Amino acid sequence: MFKEYSRPLNQAIEDDRNIFSVLQERADRAPDDTLIEYKTLRNGWGAFTALEFRNTVVALAKGLIARGIMPGDSVSIISHTRWEWTALDMAIMSIGALTVPVYETNSSAQVRMIFNDAKVTMAFAETDEQRDKIESVRDQCAYLNDVYVIDLGALDALTAYGRGVSDEEFMEREQGVKGSDLATIVYTSGSTGTPKGIELSHSNFVFVTHSGVQTMPDISLKPNRRLLLFLPLAHVFARYMQFFCFAGNITLGLSSNLKTILADFHAFKPTFILAVPRIFEKIFNASSQRAGKGVKGRIFLQAAKTAREWSVYQQEGKHMPLSFRLRHAFYDKLIYSSIMEVFGGSVEYAISGGAPLDTSIAHFFNGVGLPLLEGYGMTETSAPATVNPTVGYKIGTIGKPLEGMSVGIDEDGELCIKGASVCVGYHNHPEITHSQITDGWLHTGDLGAIDDDGFVSITGRKKDLIITAGGKNVSPSVLEASVMTSPVIGQCLVIGDRKPFIAALVALDLAETNAWLKAQGAETVASLEEARENPIVRTEVERAVDNANDLVSRAESIRKFEILSDDFTEENGMITPSLKTRREAIIAKYRVLIDTVIYTPRNRS
Repeated sequence: MFKEYSRPLNQAIEDDRNIFSVLQERADRAPDDTLIEYKTLRNGWGAFTALEFRNTVVALAKGLIARGIMPGDSVSIISHTRWEWTALDMAIMSIGALTVPVYETNSSAQVRMIFNDAKVTMAFAETDEQRDKIESVRDQCAYLNDVYVIDLGALDALTAYGRGVSDEEFMEREQGVKGSDLATIVYTSGSTGTPKGIELSHSNFVFVTHSGVQTMPDISLKPNRRLLLFLPLAHVFARYMQFFCFAGNITLGLSSNLKTILADFHAFKPTFILAVPRIFEKIFNASSQRAGKGVKGRIFLQAAKTAREWSVYQQEGKHMPLSFRLRHAFYDKLIYSSIMEVFGGSVEYAISGGAPLDTSIAHFFNGVGLPLLEGYGMTETSAPATVNPTVGYKIGTIGKPLEGMSVGIDEDGELCIKGASVCVGYHNHPEITHSQITDGWLHTGDLGAIDDDGFVSITGRKKDLIITAGGKNVSPSVLEASVMTSPVIGQCLVIGDRKPFIAALVALDLAETNAWLKAQGAETVASLEEARENPIVRTEVERAVDNANDLVSRAESIRKFEILSDDFTEENGMITPSLKTRREAIIAKYRVLIDTVIYTPRNRS
C-alpha cells in the first residue's frame, strides 16, 4: 500500500459466533426493552420487547425446520421494510440457512436470475403481486419449492408448522451454526452491470456489528436510543442497522413509506437517523420553499448562510465573535429549531451514506444542530467500513475506519479495505474474488485519500473517471452531488470521456419542480417536457451548474448541459434500487443526443 491507516479494537470480538447470538444476548440482557416498533395497518404503532421478538424468531425458525429447510439452503425475501422482514431474516440465518434478499422493484427476469444463481428453495413474497412475479418464472427456477405471501398470513402458517418442533431441536440447529458459515448472499444493485452475489458469513456480520457499537458508543450505548429505519432491507446497510440496534441499547423503528416519513419522524421521535443525501437535500429545499420569496425568504437565506458560517468556524476550531454567536442563537430560536422538529425533535445525529454528500448541505445541517456523519461501506464489507465520529468529525470526509479495520491507498490511488467484515467472496465467481480481494485487501473501485489523522476522503470512482480529449482526469461525483442540491433536479450525470469538454445530462423532478415554481410565485407545469422548456426552470438549472463549477477548475467544469424530458427511474433502468445512476445505460439511451446535440461537429472543432 502507498498509504495505510489501521484502527485497533478496544475490546476483542469473538469471531466464531452466529448472528442469532446478537439477538439472544439482547433478550438475555434486557428482556423487557422495547426492541422493535412498527407501523400497523391503521397507521398506529405496534411493538415487540426483546424477549418477545426473540421468541417470535425462534417460532419461525421451527417452522422453517418443519418445512425441511436445511443448513446451506437459500431462502429469499421480497418485501418492503417491515418487522416480518427482520423476523424472517433472523429465523432463516439462525438455523444455518442463507437469506437471499430481493428488491421488491426487481423484475421477473432478475428474480429468475437470482433464484437460480443462489439455488433458492423457498421464497417469501410480501403481496399477491410479488408472488405473481415469482410464479411467472417458477417453471424456470430449478430449485424453488414453497412460496408464501406475508400479507396472506405466511408467518402465522410458518409458526403453526413449527409447533411440532421442540426447543431442543431448534437449539441443536442454532448452536451448530458457526462464524465461518455463510449467512447470506446479497446481490448488488447493478449500477455497473449484471448484479453479482456477495457471500457474507456470520462472523462478517458479528464483527462489523460489535465493531460498529464500539466505534459509535454515543449512538448505540446511551440509554433510550432510537433509530427510525426506512431504507429497503434488501440493501446491506439497512440490514446491518438491525443487528447494530440489537447489539446496542437501541429501539428499532420500521417504516417503508417515504410519503409519510415526516409524520413517522414526529410519531417515533428518533435520536438518530440513517439516510441517503437526497433525503437531506429534499428537507433543505422544502424548508426554503416554505419560506418563499418575500421577507421570510430573505430571512431564511440569511439563516442558512449563518448556519454554514457557524459550521465552518466549528470545523476550523476558530473563535466565534460574540455578535455572530448572538445572531446564530437568534436564528436557532426563529428557524433552526423548527427544522429540527421536522425530524421529531429528539434527533442528535444523522448518518449519511450511499452517495456523495454535498458539503454545503452538510455545513447547513451541522450549523442547524444536526451533524451529518458521513460514512462509507459496500456490500463486500458487510456495510460500514468507515464513519465520522460524533466528536471531532470532519465534513467532506467519510470518517475513519471502524475499530479493527484498516484502510489503504494503493499505487493507483484506489481505496482498499481490510478487516474481518470483508466478504467471503463473489458467489459463483472465483475469478472476481481473486481479482478484487488480494492479500486480504478489498479493492473498492473508488479513488481516495487518507489524512494524517486517519480520515478518508473519496476523490472519485475509478471506473467512472472521465478523461477528456485533452487528457484532463475528472471525477464526476463532486459535480453531480452539487448540481443535485437544486430543488428542481432529480438526477445529474456528468459526461465527457474522450470528449473535448465536460457536459451534463439533467433529469428534473416534476413534483419538486412544481413545488419550487409555486414558492417562486410562478405557474406550475404539466409535464417534464413543459418543465424543460420553462425559462425559469432553465435559469435555476444554470444556477446549480454554475455553483457546481465554482468547486472545480475551468478544465473540469460543466461547459454544456441538456435538460431531459424523461426522468431516471428503476422502471426505465436508469437508476438502481439504492438510487445510484446506471452510467452505461444512461449514456447508451441518450447516445444520439450526446453525439449530435451536446458534442456537435462545431463543438468538436
